[in-house]
Amino acid sequence: MNDDNNQSANRAHWSSTFGFIMAAAGSAVGLGNLWKFPYLVGQNGGSAFIVIYAILLVFIGVPLVIAEITIGRFGQLNPVGSYGLISPRLKWVGAMGLVTGFILLSFYPVVGGWILYYLYHSFVAFGENPDYAKIFTEYTSDPYWPCITLLIFSLMNYIIVALGVEKGIEKYSKIMMPALLVILIVVAIRTITLKNGLEGMRFIFQPDFTKVTGKTILDAVGQVFFSLSLGMGALMTYGSYLSKKDNLFKSSISIPFIDTIVALLATVAIMPAVFAFGFKPTAGPALIFITLPAVFDQMPMGSFISIIFFTLMLFAALTSSISMLEGLVSYITDKRHLNRFWATTLVSVVIFLLGIPCALSFGKLSNITIFSGKSIFDSMDFLASNILLPFGGIMLAICVGWIWDGGLRYETIIVRNQKGNPDVVTNGYVFNTCLKEITNHGTLNFPFMSAWIFIIKWVAPIVVFTIFIDNL
Repeated sequence: MNDDNNQSANRAHWSSTFGFIMAAAGSAVGLGNLWKFPYLVGQNGGSAFIVIYAILLVFIGVPLVIAEITIGRFGQLNPVGSYGLISPRLKWVGAMGLVTGFILLSFYPVVGGWILYYLYHSFVAFGENPDYAKIFTEYTSDPYWPCITLLIFSLMNYIIVALGVEKGIEKYSKIMMPALLVILIVVAIRTITLKNGLEGMRFIFQPDFTKVTGKTILDAVGQVFFSLSLGMGALMTYGSYLSKKDNLFKSSISIPFIDTIVALLATVAIMPAVFAFGFKPTAGPALIFITLPAVFDQMPMGSFISIIFFTLMLFAALTSSISMLEGLVSYITDKRHLNRFWATTLVSVVIFLLGIPCALSFGKLSNITIFSGKSIFDSMDFLASNILLPFGGIMLAICVGWIWDGGLRYETIIVRNQKGNPDVVTNGYVFNTCLKEITNHGTLNFPFMSAWIFIIKWVAPIVVFTIFIDNL
């Protein structure tokens, strides 16, 4: 415990609240916002899905974001250390989050490498009207190129994290996140002005509730959960660099808001272009690497649009992957007393080696399958996204709602007068360590506190557990 206290006392901090918001929003804003959200909108009734998503974001996503960042700022340590301060028996929950980060980073940088390849292709070979399905297959099955692009993307991650919290993560997040938003707006304006582009806008914003099913709701909850990087300790690590004077509540709610704005802008940027050239809006994951390049190839100024689009994809991938890497580096620097350079080097080398089998799982290692015939890449994605992340979210809600200081509980408080008789009777929540942390020991207001407590104790665990079972 003393060792943990010494580490937290010497911990790096964000130089500004804006820097934290950009970094944490960057952690949440990832590839899921730019390819998964648009095709889920396409498959689930346009704005009908958006409405359901927004409701679930407010009632599930925002409360869990607040909870995870609260634990991080309270502990001022890595996820293992922060959970350990709540209860030594909970250290395994933080450790599981780190394992999840390792598994995510075994395949996420592989996709980052794909983006680099398409960015390169946009510069040198655009406008030739090639078969993009064939290009994608040939590239991902090549024995060398996926590993080379994986290495380049991993080096970019490594450099940013090795530079530190303020000079690396915060500095580059403050550049990449605003640039990402500007690029998205530029692409959206360009695609809306295409011939038949307004058909795409009508598709997005005219709800079709006939396509809403139970699966639609599960898809929406899953997208809220995974889009916000919940359950793996990334936001907890970033929260540990917050000053005790910062307004935790206001900073936390900014993250889901920015994340949703990016997802909506991505949908507006993609769907009008898809409709303008007669492609299907329900193309799924192939939308980014097969459908959209073909769309850009037919657009006026398509090469330029393709370059800036895959640049914003690169920024989204980097801001998310550096948050995963930082969680692991934070643990090594806290517990193993390595300096940041050597900790980042060690973790990055291990992750790169883990990534090679995933990079080759569509080529040389395509004959190796793990979960029910899934490739190595798909198995790592399934294990992290469908099992470990939801379970981490369940444990996050349980730890905050039921375990920390006996849980968030409602009690009748009786104040007796000098004769020992009841004088004042009030009902309220016990102001435990968690609520003190959120309100800066009662100096800040915590709007909707009762609703937040009810969601953390009851709604979030039940809903996330439902997703967990459905995924299995």
